[in-house]
Amino acid sequence: MNGFEKIDVKQLPGNIFALFDTNWALITAGEENRWNTMTISWGQAGWLWGRPVVTAYVRKSRYTLGFTEARGCFTISFFDQGSCRAQLGVLGSKSGRDMDKMHESGLTPIMIEGEHAFAEARAVLVCRKVYADWIDPGKFLDPSVFDKSYADREDVHRMYVAEVLSAYVRK
Repeated sequence: MNGFEKIDVKQLPGNIFALFDTNWALITAGEENRWNTMTISWGQAGWLWGRPVVTAYVRKSRYTLGFTEARGCFTISFFDQGSCRAQLGVLGSKSGRDMDKMHESGLTPIMIEGEHAFAEARAVLVCRKVYADWIDPGKFLDPSVFDKSYADREDVHRMYVAEVLSAYVRK
């Protein structure tokens, strides 16, 4: 399927810490003809509520937020460290409000299980939202973490805990 093969999520190759932090990833959501993507480097993966999950974060100000809110599913596309860095930089710094960044980035959009992803990814997770909430400044036990992460105190993240429905790796 589009150069990818389906695997058991427990067989996802790589260190999940590196996949988010140093390799970067894209969260992508929307309908077939109206969708958006953005670079993410914050996230977790593990087992919660009897299922494999990822947690992803989208700031209030991001255009992608409307797409993740409106749709029950999204994908997370992981890339090899250093690969596609320029394209991921564009997708993380430019807004889909202003340009067709999904196509102008140089990456190749594909569909996996009816969701958008990218052919250049090393792995893709198809995810279904099961929980969402806003980061609450008043709940930080160490307020310095909030202060360091949110210079704009109003532009907090929406946190999505999503069940991993399927995992794919590039053949």
